[in-house]
Amino acid sequence: MYITKEIDVYLDDFDTEDLIEELKKREVALANNDLQLMQNIYEKRRLGQDYQKVLDDLIYNTIGRIS
Repeated sequence: MYITKEIDVYLDDFDTEDLIEELKKREVALANNDLQLMQNIYEKRRLGQDYQKVLDDLIYNTIGRIS
């Protein structure tokens, strides 16, 4: 028997260190540019600025596509 449940999770719910730790667990290598993008996302989020473009760049660098 399988039960499926849909939940909404936002990256805002996690701090940068948690995201980096999860990527390390998945053995995803982060380039220096990606670390800089993550720092930029963190700073923009902390200041209440829009960071969607930077987040899109990070996602594209990591998986090669934006849906």
